[in-house]
Amino acid sequence: MGIVWQGIAWTSLMLGALGLGLPLLPTTPFLLLSAWCFARSSPRFHDWLVHHPRFGPSIEAWRDQGAISRRAKGLALLSIAASLAIAVAARVPAWALALQAVCLAAVTIFILSRPEPG
Repeated sequence: MGIVWQGIAWTSLMLGALGLGLPLLPTTPFLLLSAWCFARSSPRFHDWLVHHPRFGPSIEAWRDQGAISRRAKGLALLSIAASLAIAVAARVPAWALALQAVCLAAVTIFILSRPEPG
């Protein structure tokens, strides 16, 4: 079973790393999933990820405080707005736009409700 957890962990870590450069791909959720899977499969890689200078702070902030940094919130909100704009530009049917808008509004409320680390 450990190999399955490691496979999921590495896949989500790669997706999270891609999210650093791709605006519509979220980074933090993939890093959290990766840390969770590594905690079940490899203490060595879990420690490496949690103490990584680039990835570690957001994982620790979430784990310790349920917090999201101001920068991450801003990038998430930009991604949410961009995904809705792309759907509008692609002339997605109105019912699908409405459903997407409701889901994205719920995600926005959740993101904005989280404290900032500190």
